Order: sequence, then C-alpha cells, then structure tokens
Amino acid sequence: MKLQNSFRDYTAESSLFVRRALVAFLGILLLTGVLIANLYNVQIVRFDDYQTRSNENRIKLVPIPPSRGIIYDRNGTPLALNRTIYQLEMMPEKVDNVQQTLDALRDVVDLTDDDIAGFKKERARSHRFTSIPVKVNLSEVQVARFAVNQYRFPGVEVKGYKRRYYPYNSALTHVIGYVSKINDKDVDRLDKEGKLANYASTHDIGKLGIERYYEDVLHGQTGYEEVEVNNRGRVIRQLKEVPPQAGRDIYLTLDLKLQQYIETLLAGSRAAVVVTDPRTGAILALVSTPEL
Repeated sequence: MKLQNSFRDYTAESSLFVRRALVAFLGILLLTGVLIANLYNVQIVRFDDYQTRSNENRIKLVPIPPSRGIIYDRNGTPLALNRTIYQLEMMPEKVDNVQQTLDALRDVVDLTDDDIAGFKKERARSHRFTSIPVKVNLSEVQVARFAVNQYRFPGVEVKGYKRRYYPYNSALTHVIGYVSKINDKDVDRLDKEGKLANYASTHDIGKLGIERYYEDVLHGQTGYEEVEVNNRGRVIRQLKEVPPQAGRDIYLTLDLKLQQYIETLLAGSRAAVVVTDPRTGAILALVSTPEL
C-alpha cells in the first residue's frame, strides 16, 4: 500500500514537472519569437530609417564659403577684392579645461579680456561641436607664435578667411558700397527668397551700392565637404568634397583715375559731378563732395 502511494506521488510530480517544463518552453519560444520579430523589424522593415539616423550622427556636411567676385574699373584696376585674414578658433568640446586654455593663450596671441568676453558670449549662443572665434585679425607674428605652440592647445586652431578689401575706399565709397556681417533682417530676407542655404558659411553680405545691387552675381555658390566623425564629433576622414563656385567678377564703366582727378578738383567744395561717354551713355565718373 505504501509502495503504491509512493508510486502515485512520483507520477503526479513527474506530470507537474512536465507541465511546468512545457509552459517554460512555450514561454521561451514566445519570447524568442518576439525577439526575432523585433530583429526583423529593425534589420529589414526599418533598415532605411535607422541607417539614415545613423548616417546623420556619423556623417556631417561642412559648408565651404565661395570666394566673392572682384570689382574692377574699366581699365582692370581692382576696386574691391578679397584678402586673407587669420583668426584663432576653439571647439570647447575638444578642450579639457577651457578657462585654463584661454589663460595660456594670453601670452601666445596677445589675448585680451575683450577677446575672452567675446568668445564666451559667442559660445553661449552656439551649438555643440562648433568652432568659435577666440581672436580675429591675427598678425603674422601671432600666427607664427601659435604655430610653434600649437601642440599645447588641442581643440584650438588658426583658420584663414577671405575678407573684403577696398584699396581706394575714399574715392568710391558711395559707388562701390560695402559688405557687412549678416544680421537677422538679412537672414529673414534670404530665407523668404530661398537663398539662405547658399549662405551657410558666409559671414558678410552686400549692404550698399554695387556690392548690394550685384550681390547674387558676386557671392557665388557655397560648396561643402562630407566628413565622418566619431561619437565626440571629431573628424575621422573626408568622404566627399564639392568645391565652391567663386562669384563672378564685375567690370564697371568707371575710370578710377578720372574719378580721383575730379575729386582733387572738388576738394573743399560742395558739388556733384557725373561724367558720361556721349557715345554709349556709360558713366565714367561719379563724384559727390563732401563724402557721406
């Protein structure tokens, strides 16, 4: 009798174990099915979506500004051209201690309190992994001094930019006009005109005179380079480059020497003179004194 009871108990326990094992197996099978379904969804169904997100985080487009077109007089004398200036820039995310780095740069590039204040102000409104100006218009001596000490400053570099230069500014200010930093009003206008993307890396825009009237001709087309970056935003390698297209040069009908000669005749007086070619109607000189 005792042997029969023991046998029945063993059978019941075995049956219970089998049921539990079956439930566990079905649970594992269900979880495996869910996992496979999710993997299929990620790897197959949403592959393009996740690949796009991954590339957006891994690949960056860096705009390259075009060289602005040169303005000449009728004889080929440049009235507005570009010259290279150098500025010191820092990417804070690549620097271990920003304040210590700024302090160390004081003696290297003659960094002032105003330079540091301007850097901090610009940093507060800039995005992460953005190169921020520390000091602009570096002299050749300052550029050379930093080059010797660059190994001490990871995340800091000197970059060259093209800036507008007017060799005969006093004689032609009212005609040539000038370029100046792009402001919020310019951004709104460019956005409405669908041109904002072409100014992604441009700092200045024509504000007056020829510079403004022929802005679309002089500006050119922005290029870009496609670079691969790591999780810290550091560039690993260049994948592709589309070079910028320089703006077109403009030849005016003005004669610089005639313009300057008339200015000397009108010195100290209040007058305006317009000289035209009677055969073509081309304006050869346009002088107004005193200058505005």
